[in-house]
Amino acid sequence: MLTLDRLRELVEAGSVDTVLVAMTDMQGRLQGKRCSAEYFLNEVVSHATEACNYLLAVDVDMNTVDGYRMSSWERGYGDFVLRPDLGTLREIPWHEGTALVLCDVEWVQGGEVPASPRQVLRRQLDRLAERGLAAFVGTELEFIVFDDSYEQAWQRGYRDLTPANQYNVDYSMLGTARLEPLLRRIRNAMSGAGLYVESAKGECNPGQQEIAFRYAEALSTCDNHSIYKTGAKEIAAQEGKSLTFMAKYNEREGNSCHIHISLRSTEGDAVLAGDRPGGFSPLMEHFLAGQLAGLRELTYFFAPNVNSYKRFVPGSFAPTAVAWGTDNRTCALRVVGHGDSLRVENRVPGGDVNPYLAVAALIAAGLHGIENELPLEPELAGNAYNSGKPTVPTTLRDATAALAESKLARQAFGDEVVEHYLNAARVELAAFDAAVTDWERIRGFERL
Repeated sequence: MLTLDRLRELVEAGSVDTVLVAMTDMQGRLQGKRCSAEYFLNEVVSHATEACNYLLAVDVDMNTVDGYRMSSWERGYGDFVLRPDLGTLREIPWHEGTALVLCDVEWVQGGEVPASPRQVLRRQLDRLAERGLAAFVGTELEFIVFDDSYEQAWQRGYRDLTPANQYNVDYSMLGTARLEPLLRRIRNAMSGAGLYVESAKGECNPGQQEIAFRYAEALSTCDNHSIYKTGAKEIAAQEGKSLTFMAKYNEREGNSCHIHISLRSTEGDAVLAGDRPGGFSPLMEHFLAGQLAGLRELTYFFAPNVNSYKRFVPGSFAPTAVAWGTDNRTCALRVVGHGDSLRVENRVPGGDVNPYLAVAALIAAGLHGIENELPLEPELAGNAYNSGKPTVPTTLRDATAALAESKLARQAFGDEVVEHYLNAARVELAAFDAAVTDWERIRGFERL
């Protein structure tokens, strides 16, 4: 991490010549500009910079689409302001002479942009702070590595790629050793960018890996998550490989992004542990009950794409049942730790999740439980897949309908934000409905 004074020293010494000025878009990607370091110090620090406001109103292919109030042809696709958050300033070791800063998004005429993912999360953190609480979060991202470059993968239509491992290497030291040059470079680069790396391990799908990072304050974790996803792809590309965080690349195990969340007082005291059953405090019971109550209607924020829902397969370690259990990986909500480490793991999100929106949804649901003092149902012991419990939505269409009817979401985020992301979901659905897939061609070309 860098202070502004340290950045000036590095620029004067010729060690840094470029500053990446970035925001996070609806898809969780970093978007922005590569500024000369001199210009950043002389102009951007004091006056910010601008970007087209369509960055929060396009689909994953960067197509301009209809239905957004904040940005459209009728409104002229003007600018908004990228205001650097200097607390995020850091070096980027995998690019020579480069630093990065993340930004909050504002209107040119003043005021926040409510639909900006970072702002959505900030508002929920403010709601916690009003109660004397703060959220701490860890995200566990899985990805699949291929020996093909991104250019080769594109030319092949992302079919017939060569995974970096040929079989299940879950926890295998031999399996991760095959990829250690890449994994080590990613780990060390992320440490150099201010992230606290814990470990790396193999996963079940051929070529699948996970690098885990230390939990941190919620906003910092989400910032780090976005930087890590971008950086890991860039480092893989530099090594002539490719990797994907998509939720379900093939019919085998998908890429998850389990999110761990705990609460503390603003003075730093743990507040979830207590003398209730399971070692819970009343606050923990209400917080967890809120997670259960809001899970179905907020699923869109955990699973924002058509492909996200392909993960939810019984017996796959991806959840289907809206249930909680102590250290039970078959439940959507797994309670782990004890005492000061007591926390909730939400197992619904996949690797394609926008972390800011997902964590904002976790906090909103928890606050719903706390504010209404919701009682906690008994934990589920055993196999949640065949428990008969209600399930998470199984399609993006169902999740969109649940979000549209959610009073919890509208009260927590406001109608403007909910309608913005409902439009994003409908755009994704329309694009999918119009697509003709390989599955359809294989089934229908000759035999129908």
